[in-house]
Amino acid sequence: MQSNILTALFLSCNLFIFSMMGQSQPSEPRVSKSEYIENFRDEAIREMHGTGIPASITLAQGMLESDYGNSPLAKYANNHFGIKCHRGWEGPSFIQDDDEANECFRKYFSAFDSYRDHSEFLMTRDRYASLFEFKATDYKAWARGLKKAGYATNLKYADLLIKIIEENELHQYDRVRKLPDSEPVAEMRSGKEEAREEPVPHVMSVSAIDVSENNIKFVLAKKGDSPLSVSERYGLSRWQIVKYNDLNKDAKLLEGEVVYIQPKRNNAQQEFHTVQNGETMRDVSQRYGVKMNRLLKMNDLDDASAPKVGDKLKLRNVGFFGKTFLGH
Repeated sequence: MQSNILTALFLSCNLFIFSMMGQSQPSEPRVSKSEYIENFRDEAIREMHGTGIPASITLAQGMLESDYGNSPLAKYANNHFGIKCHRGWEGPSFIQDDDEANECFRKYFSAFDSYRDHSEFLMTRDRYASLFEFKATDYKAWARGLKKAGYATNLKYADLLIKIIEENELHQYDRVRKLPDSEPVAEMRSGKEEAREEPVPHVMSVSAIDVSENNIKFVLAKKGDSPLSVSERYGLSRWQIVKYNDLNKDAKLLEGEVVYIQPKRNNAQQEFHTVQNGETMRDVSQRYGVKMNRLLKMNDLDDASAPKVGDKLKLRNVGFFGKTFLGH
C-alpha cells in the first residue's frame, strides 16, 4: 500500500516538473503576413526577372502553401510551396500526411532554395508551359492557369491566390524593373547554405554569366572545371548542373564549353536543325537550349539513337492552327 502511494507521488511530481518545464519555454512566435512579405519579396522579384513568373504569384503561393512560413513543412523542411518529391528528385525528403498518409515532400537547405526550385518546377513541367504565354503583370491569368493545370486540388485555389495578392497589394512587385541590390538575408539561410558566400545566379551581375538565344543563363567552363566546381562557383547544387546539362556527375568539362545554370526549355526559337558531321543529340540540345528528353520525343528517337548527318531535327512543337508553344 505504502509502495503504491510513493509511486503515485513520484509520478505526480514528475508530471508537475515536466508541465513547468513546458511552460518555461515559450513557443516560437508566428511569422506575420508583413514579415513574410518582407523576408521573401526580393527573392520573388529575382525569380520573376529570371523566369517570367510574376512575383505576386510566387509570393501568394508561398504564403498560402506555407501558412506564411509557419507550417511544419516550411519550418522543418524549408518547403514553402508544398512540392512533393516526384520521380527524379535526388535531394533530401520530409515525410508528412497530405492527400494520403506518409507522403514524400522535398526538403531544402534554405527557404531560398525552395523559391528557386519552385521556379524550376513550373518551368520544366509540360502542363505549366501555357502559363508562360501570359504577361508577368497578369496575375489573375496565372492564378487561374495554375488551378487549371492542376497545381492544387482545392477548387478555390485561383480565388485564394487572387485574394491574397489583392489584400496585400502584391501585384505592385510585378512591375519592379530593377533587381533588388541586396542578397537574401543571412539569418534566413540554414545548413550548408550558411557557409556559402557566393550569390545565387539571379543576383549576380558578373560578366561571366550570359543569356542564350533561348533566354537561358549560361557560363563558359574554365580549364579543369567539373559539375561540382561550377555549382560551387555559382551557388548551385551539383545535381542541378548535371541535370541542366545532361552530364554525368563526374564529367570533365571542356574549357569554353557552354554550361547552363538554369533549366533548358521545352522548345527552341528555331524550328529545325540539320545534323552536321560528328554532332550528337546532346550537342544539338546544348546548342539550342532544348531539353534532351523533349528533343528525343519530338523526333521519335530514344536515348540510344544517334542522329545521321543531314537529318532534319525538329526543335519545337507546333500546336493547333499552327501556333507554336515555346514552353518555358
